[in-house]
Amino acid sequence: MIKKIAKNSAIFFCNAYFKLRSDVMAYKEIVTKAVIGKGKKKYRNSYQVTTEQTPTTILGCWIINHNFSAKEVDGKILIDGSFDVNIWYSYDADTKTAVITKKITYSEEEKLNIETMNVVNKDIIVRSLKQPTCISAKEEGNVINIEIEKELGLEIIGDTKVKVSSVEEEDTWDLLEDEKEIDNINPKYINEEIIK
Repeated sequence: MIKKIAKNSAIFFCNAYFKLRSDVMAYKEIVTKAVIGKGKKKYRNSYQVTTEQTPTTILGCWIINHNFSAKEVDGKILIDGSFDVNIWYSYDADTKTAVITKKITYSEEEKLNIETMNVVNKDIIVRSLKQPTCISAKEEGNVINIEIEKELGLEIIGDTKVKVSSVEEEDTWDLLEDEKEIDNINPKYINEEIIK
């Protein structure tokens, strides 16, 4: 019973306090950076690489130098990138080997739900969540068909305005006095204490 009365008293006190202070409560706008849109997606694309010799066996495929950037065009996010594909293969009935390198460019288009209300500036951050990897390579004459898988993540960060309620404090603060300088300092004090 006592706890219930104390709880009700506390609620009454809080309500009374906010009613009394409602005249000094105000709203302020804060400009802050916030994530206004994000997403990730896996991509699987097929490409063709032409060789000088007719491959007998594909011995390996690896991808290096993955570069990418993103920009916004007409409410859509365009990701432009490139990577180098290196394919190691054998030819002449598996008696010789060769490596062919080809630079591949790509362009991906994404649409994100972006909260554009009160957004001043936008920055687009794109990350490679999974580097491009060759998941299949098949030879057909002098052409090698490869399938590449990658995963990209996007974040849109914008300067946005947020309204927050604030209470104007009317408390008075005491002024701090400057510290007084200490006179008559003995510079040999430490040495004298050590000798003793």
